[in-house]
Amino acid sequence: MSKHSTQFEATAGGLVLTNAILLYRTEAARSGTRYGAPGQDGRAFASLHHIEHDDDAGPRIAAGKPLTRAHLRQWSEALGRAAAPELLPHNVLVAHQDLLAWWIPAEVRPAYFNLSTPLAGLKALSTRTVVSVPYPAHLLVATKRSLGVYALREDERPTADSIVFHSPILNVYADGTLCWGNIPKPGTLSVSAIPDFERALFESWSTHPNHGQDQTVSGKGGLISLWDDLAARRAARFPVRRLKAFAVKRRSVAASSRKAIEPLTLGQLIERTRR
Repeated sequence: MSKHSTQFEATAGGLVLTNAILLYRTEAARSGTRYGAPGQDGRAFASLHHIEHDDDAGPRIAAGKPLTRAHLRQWSEALGRAAAPELLPHNVLVAHQDLLAWWIPAEVRPAYFNLSTPLAGLKALSTRTVVSVPYPAHLLVATKRSLGVYALREDERPTADSIVFHSPILNVYADGTLCWGNIPKPGTLSVSAIPDFERALFESWSTHPNHGQDQTVSGKGGLISLWDDLAARRAARFPVRRLKAFAVKRRSVAASSRKAIEPLTLGQLIERTRR
């Protein structure tokens, strides 16, 4: 075991070191999370210890006892009381420490196009340009790992039963996640970071559709042709009929041996994202 020393001191506001939690896992469970949590097959154990203070030697971890759910509830409640309350704006759907979801109404806004491979015959997007185009309503779901970008056909606050559609915005993968490239990522999932996420999506240069993204809209022509047409004729509304819904596989009630394809709802998306 490597030798190391950690100095604990009382903090402003009267906080002092009172307890320690020690986490154990099976030796083979090396493919855990960033914070050492074991994988699904790994076993874990935790113990709660009182801290004894010695004027000469400093704080010392005393003998412990198994950590229980009651201990976790008590400490979770105490930590929750230390967090400052946050007022949620009307556009926020979910505000959680690991997930932030909100919707954006349909709007005509500037778009930044710098196509890496311009198509022949483009009327407005043949060169690097900033042009106003109509966007459908959008749903954004931010986690610590990614930003999910989804479109909505209805220009209204979605509910758990609202169907989720593929976003027509370029630089979005077919699974709905944003291709960040060299765009700076916000460092927090707080409501205050929403403008940063939106700038990353709407104020970055659109260079190309990602693999398979052209198949996420219906009708003739792909996404570039669609955006070029909207920009050239200065359209005021996005043709939401061309949006395609995300699909999930569900077991059919009539034939349990087969799997039916159903549209993905907002409630299902949130549940799937938080896993």
